[in-house]
Amino acid sequence: MLADRRSRAARRIARSLLAATVLTAISTYKPALAAEPILQTEESDVVTLPAGGPHRVLVEDGVYRHSKDGRVYVVDLDTGRLLGMVQAAYNANVVADPAGKAFYVAETTWERGNRGKRHDILAAYDPRTLEMVADIDLPGRALITPKKPDMAIGADGHYVYVYDSSPTNAVHVYDTALKSVVRTVDVPGCGLIYPWGNAGFSSICGDGSLANVQMDAKGKPTLTRTPPFFVPDRDPVFEHSPDVRANGHVWFISYSGLIYETTLGTQSSVAKPWSIQEAAGLKRASDARAPFEVTWRPGGWQLAALRARDSHLFVLMHKGTFWTHKEAGSELWELDLKTHRLVRRVPLAAPSMMVGVTQDAQSRIMLTDEAGDLVVLDGADGKPVRKIGALGDALIFTAAPGE
Repeated sequence: MLADRRSRAARRIARSLLAATVLTAISTYKPALAAEPILQTEESDVVTLPAGGPHRVLVEDGVYRHSKDGRVYVVDLDTGRLLGMVQAAYNANVVADPAGKAFYVAETTWERGNRGKRHDILAAYDPRTLEMVADIDLPGRALITPKKPDMAIGADGHYVYVYDSSPTNAVHVYDTALKSVVRTVDVPGCGLIYPWGNAGFSSICGDGSLANVQMDAKGKPTLTRTPPFFVPDRDPVFEHSPDVRANGHVWFISYSGLIYETTLGTQSSVAKPWSIQEAAGLKRASDARAPFEVTWRPGGWQLAALRARDSHLFVLMHKGTFWTHKEAGSELWELDLKTHRLVRRVPLAAPSMMVGVTQDAQSRIMLTDEAGDLVVLDGADGKPVRKIGALGDALIFTAAPGE
């Protein structure tokens, strides 16, 4: 028993000595400290993009979940890279100068965020630095969901046209050389802008006709009207019908799938329509007089795109009844506008509300999906090239060089 007590006492003394040694070591330990970093002065710079090619495109994102935060993306389709972005506030529109000198964004803001004085703005950007090179107050602009023909640019880039509907239907004409709005042209009962030549444009009117505006050397407009060529409450035409500003051609596509080839000018002429479905060997689709017939029909937002070099039209198609013109396309149909024949049908991996196409010999087709991906197809055979994942929130239209 005495030996056990002595053993326990010895262990307590040993533990006390060990604890004292550890505490002494901790109190005397001085770790080696790293040298204080030398703070560098932050320097800002501007990265200049190399000259763009036919596959550098602009993509507008409406960001519908918080649409005051709209954007325009600069995208390289060959690498799948997002090269840059500029703000495109509420319900914006974008057009690119035909020579690639600049691109223009029309947008609207309010001084106090969601209230206060309203500002309608036209901003011009350098396409290589993305720096703003002009910031112009507009008299107004149409505040509707962004539509490609809400804004347009002439064939030589001298005039930019901005559609307005307050207090009346009108088009503001911006002179890119003077950097100012030089005229407002009234187009009563008509809307949107389809440019032709250097100083002319047409608008669609509520009775199914066209208003044609030609401006002389001093910018004075002359307005003419065509007879109606479609019946609006029976088979209206899509606002996003594709056009070629250089020669003033537009292919108006109706809800049922009729194509009206139109040559714009002071006396615009409209050819006899032909049917997309008949071009594919199907029966012509019904109009509003038989609204419940289910067949293949055009639909979407930017639902069609034109490759002008070979006159091929790409149209998003879906199966549905007459009033399903806002449905996304489950197939992409490629049509030859010269022969009125179907070239191919391309089933899509995911429904798309938008189609765009580049104009070069190795063209690329652009689609989107609900996830905001930009899907790139080969323009020759319609096969997938790449997917740029989660590019945006609501990709609604594209602008490619040479359109």
